[in-house]
Amino acid sequence: MRTDYLFTSESVSEGHPDKVSDQISDAIVDLFLAKDPEARIACETLTTTQLVVLAGEIRCKGVYENGAWAPGAEEEIEATVRRTVREIGYEQDGFHWERLEFINRLHGQSAHIAQGVDATSNKDEGAGDQGIMFGYATDETPDLMPATLYYSHKILERMAADRHSGAAPFLEPDAKSQVTLRYEGSLPVAATAVVVSTQHAPGYDEGDKEAELHAYVKRVVADVIPPVLLRDTVYYINPTGSFEIGGPDGDAGLTGRKIIVDTYGGAAPHGGGAFSGKDPTKVDRSAAYITRYLAKNVVAAGLATRCTIQIAYAIGVSQPLSLYVDTHDTGSVPEAAIEQAILGLSKLGGLTPRSIRTHLGLNKPIYRKTAAYGHFGRKAEGDLFPWERLDLVEDLKAALG
Repeated sequence: MRTDYLFTSESVSEGHPDKVSDQISDAIVDLFLAKDPEARIACETLTTTQLVVLAGEIRCKGVYENGAWAPGAEEEIEATVRRTVREIGYEQDGFHWERLEFINRLHGQSAHIAQGVDATSNKDEGAGDQGIMFGYATDETPDLMPATLYYSHKILERMAADRHSGAAPFLEPDAKSQVTLRYEGSLPVAATAVVVSTQHAPGYDEGDKEAELHAYVKRVVADVIPPVLLRDTVYYINPTGSFEIGGPDGDAGLTGRKIIVDTYGGAAPHGGGAFSGKDPTKVDRSAAYITRYLAKNVVAAGLATRCTIQIAYAIGVSQPLSLYVDTHDTGSVPEAAIEQAILGLSKLGGLTPRSIRTHLGLNKPIYRKTAAYGHFGRKAEGDLFPWERLDLVEDLKAALG
């Protein structure tokens, strides 16, 4: 296993056009789950200059039944979309929460999909689709996330907080970050490069105002990345020059185009399925959450310092087709033993879609907050981010002796 190398991960802000789309899609998921915990949602969002379009399939008691919307439902959907855009901060000529055109093309769920997913008297609930999903954890950071992605997210979170509070009034919603770390002995020892591109108010691309923006970004980086890593770091701040036109006005956004930002920054495999806009019967989402939960608890239990877990499903089938654990030569017990321990834990219910949703409590309106700054490495608090809990550590230790 290679131990000395450079590695890079990127993040994008809540105002990035793809993330605007993700947040709208997940706000719709939350809206429907709040009304019907068994709702089925597959909501895709397109954003561009002064336009938001929703498309996809839904089923929700009291909202959309028998091919028709309930009174007031369409108006509530539109209000949810506009509120989401307003909360992100878009009040620009090219994209404004109040003035944008809104088109709703959501429609009823396919009966052929429903018949494979729904539980009946003689079969358990099946997976909402076929596919492979991965979870990952590493002891590089306190949140057991890859350090490159961890720092990339934290830079943009801090900038967004300063923008919302008014501490950095020259910032606009769209931004991207990228952190390159040098690893020696598999541990990060230096940040060789930091890239931050942020949308800004007019005039902050030259002279004193540009210097003010650059100095601000470097202060944020210094607050986020430990000083010991900031040795001879090269900064690239708005390297293309002006960045006044951004967000959906600068580039169209689509749900599900930032799956590496959403997960592990390229440090682990990805099965290809996006998360946002999907209810938890879709294993693209729920199985990715359970594998993160399992990998994190494996590392927290001291069974490995790095862990990747793959799981696979077939549409309409409840039992997973396979479970694979890789501890990257860092494990203290055999991977096969970890696999058997996981499958033997009764509280996990054999990792069927229903048992995953039940164990993690996923049939709740908890998804809007996942749609920016990563689905993983977040704080488990109340109903939010339950896949980040470390409540399986003792069970795994006991199962493995």
